[in-house]
Amino acid sequence: MTNGNLKRVDAESILHPATNADDFARTGSRIIESGEGIYLRDTDGNQLIDAVAGLWCVNIGYGRSEIADAMSAAATQLSYYHTFTGMSNVPQIELAQRLLALAPAQMSKVFFGSGGSDGNDSLMKIVWYYHNLIGKPQKRKIISRWQAYHGTSIGTASLTGLPSFHKAFNLPIEGILHTESPDYYRHAREGETELAFSQRRADELEQLILTEGPDTVGAFIAEPVMGAGGVITPPQGYFAAIQKVTKKYDILFIADEVVCGFGRLGTWFGSEVYDIEPDMMTTAKAITSGYFPFSASFITEQIWEVIREGSRQFGNFAHGYTYAGHPIGAAVAMANLDILESEQLVQKSADNGAYFHRLLNERFADDDFVGQVRGQGLLAAVQLMQNKADKTFFDPSLKIAPQVTAQCYQQGLIARPLPSIDSVAFSPPLVATQADLEMIVDRFESAVRKVVAEVS
Repeated sequence: MTNGNLKRVDAESILHPATNADDFARTGSRIIESGEGIYLRDTDGNQLIDAVAGLWCVNIGYGRSEIADAMSAAATQLSYYHTFTGMSNVPQIELAQRLLALAPAQMSKVFFGSGGSDGNDSLMKIVWYYHNLIGKPQKRKIISRWQAYHGTSIGTASLTGLPSFHKAFNLPIEGILHTESPDYYRHAREGETELAFSQRRADELEQLILTEGPDTVGAFIAEPVMGAGGVITPPQGYFAAIQKVTKKYDILFIADEVVCGFGRLGTWFGSEVYDIEPDMMTTAKAITSGYFPFSASFITEQIWEVIREGSRQFGNFAHGYTYAGHPIGAAVAMANLDILESEQLVQKSADNGAYFHRLLNERFADDDFVGQVRGQGLLAAVQLMQNKADKTFFDPSLKIAPQVTAQCYQQGLIARPLPSIDSVAFSPPLVATQADLEMIVDRFESAVRKVVAEVS
């Protein structure tokens, strides 16, 4: 097919996710045809630095022959078999053992799926199942946070705290609540310290629990660093204060590590950075670096023992997916972990992440249109402002962040707009060198200065 025909068939045939359908009908798609390392090439012949790693996931970079070899060998050995009714496969078993060795010590069992949405959905159901089994069926409400992102299924889109995922979908479903976000930069009161802000957020969570009734709230879910909601890092003392509340009212803590896990923050899991002690944990994305749809959700021994006892009373744990524990996906995850470990990419994320943040801060230190550079490891966001001195934001109708990322594309750089808060996000593959990071900052700087000059 010619490039023109590809674009025509795409426009005529595909409903694209997270896409403005009316705009798309006029502009059409950008088609990516190949990738290697941190680079992508589209069918128009443009070579692009992918500074977002797909959707925060391609941690080992594109075109890794080791992954292709592992995939081929696994497909030849066992292309598929289900894991229902106690069936298993060798790659799944080996992966489970390896993941539990990396995960927080309290994690005891792992449940496999195909992506972050189904991983979080599974844990929602386990929260309800667990409390039913221990004789507390009313303890079924789950608290998320505004600005959070946890997926797009009916359950996880309800957990997501971004209004665009609720409007016109009749969401959120009953029993899903939202407390305020940890966005200190945007929501702190004048003179309020980070510790005071964190305590206020914890107090607000506690008040919500008391209003709803502590005996009706079963779980609280949080990303260590918010991703799609703005790359919001928790202020000092935040998770310590939050966990004090959840433990006080016997509320399960779910850590959504879908974006943060497997090196993105410079540690294996984001929970390590912020001293989170979750009862449940979801991972996906970088578990295979996007080479295969896969997720792994973790539970503690306490939860497992309740499930085991419940099976004696109620029969099978009646939940699962056709492709859970897929042997090819598990083999890909193993090969991905091999690369992360052998190339020391987790440590490189910590080291190069610090360098990347320093570059961004130094480059825009004297500019009124950048209010904040935030993030952790190789996850970062630049807050765009009309005037940082008085925290004046751009008029939302200008859509500054999408304008900047569109200009980035013209300069051979893929960055991610976060239009709800006028920020631009970066999460480059962990294989990016310091020279690569310098090139990303150079191209971003050129793009943002051009857009700001045009709107000023």
